[in-house]
Amino acid sequence: MHNELLEVCLLAGRIMIEGGSEMYRVDDTMRRIAVNGGAQDALVFTTPTGIFIGLGNESKTLLSPIDKRSIDMEKVAQVNQLSRSFAAHELGLHELHEALHHLDQNTPFFPFWLQVLAAGVCSTMLMVVFAQAYDWFDMPLAAVVGALGFIAYAKISPLTRVRFISELGGAFVVGITAWAGVRLGVGRNLDNVIIGAVMPLVPGVAITNSIRDMLAGHLLSGIARGMEAILSAAAIGVGIALIFRFF
Repeated sequence: MHNELLEVCLLAGRIMIEGGSEMYRVDDTMRRIAVNGGAQDALVFTTPTGIFIGLGNESKTLLSPIDKRSIDMEKVAQVNQLSRSFAAHELGLHELHEALHHLDQNTPFFPFWLQVLAAGVCSTMLMVVFAQAYDWFDMPLAAVVGALGFIAYAKISPLTRVRFISELGGAFVVGITAWAGVRLGVGRNLDNVIIGAVMPLVPGVAITNSIRDMLAGHLLSGIARGMEAILSAAAIGVGIALIFRFF
């Protein structure tokens, strides 16, 4: 039974990290599952690239590498809900294991067209926020540019294991399309359009989670995630800077 319990804890932790959860929340969820499963002395160690779990009175320890990380709060919320159901004895250990495995393999996503639409709306609204003015003339261009940048980011991501390449490519598309739109007369303020359109690519959740992890005492995870967020922001900056450099 302890073997399956360790596997369930490990699976829950991996799903949460891949979904972008904070490390202290991952630790807490894994420990709660272990305690509710009858293991009072579970030892958990989590990092953004791998997690370890073992029992204090046994020599067996399981580990799982984390190869991919994204932002999927629905996964995190569903793991938390399954953990609560297990604590309330609404689910058995085997049922929890099956539910987590199903969640890992069949996570529902919004349609891609809806994600693109959301990126366009987000770009427009944030352009208004940062420009501090309702620039009605530039709003349509910001929406189109933001949507195209998000499409480029989403299409490049599966083609490379280097996450920052997709962000650089998305930012480059944002820069070139914003510049072209202003040159063609469908936009006026290039800076405002770019500021709004690049926002869907900015790693805001990663930055927030990095700070929260460090405040919670997870210094290793907080620093690692903070550096990842800084590199993502740098890749976005390079993609935009290339446009200003050559055009």
